[in-house]
Amino acid sequence: MRKVLAFGCFDILHMGHYTYLRNAKRLGDKLIVVVARDSTIRKLKKREPVLDEESRRKLVGSLKFVDSAVLGGTGDKYEIIRRIKPSVIALGYDQKQDEKLLKRKLEEMGINAKVVRIKESFRPKQHKSSILFKKMIKILKL
Repeated sequence: MRKVLAFGCFDILHMGHYTYLRNAKRLGDKLIVVVARDSTIRKLKKREPVLDEESRRKLVGSLKFVDSAVLGGTGDKYEIIRRIKPSVIALGYDQKQDEKLLKRKLEEMGINAKVVRIKESFRPKQHKSSILFKKMIKILKL
């Protein structure tokens, strides 16, 4: 069985996320999505998450092509990769993860996984979390 691992914050689930995960599923038989912890969002995005981590995990897990949604770790970010041992790691078009570094880490861990950058996006000038947040703030006049 070909396991695909995908990662994200998924703070406001939108069509960009849907497109990324749908395409990730096409890379294998089982799609496992790692949903970022609240603490990770605070660190990466410098803000509070809109939805708590468990709500985000449940929403992502409810998508028909997602076989399992799990919360990310709180320490070693590679621990979940060691535990799941994916065949493929799917990165989104805008995720900042360095592919060469990730491939090197996989080799060090003895995991023979292919790293694939999902290039397709859904209207990236509209369906991107940072753009949607700015639009909501403007609408709410905050």
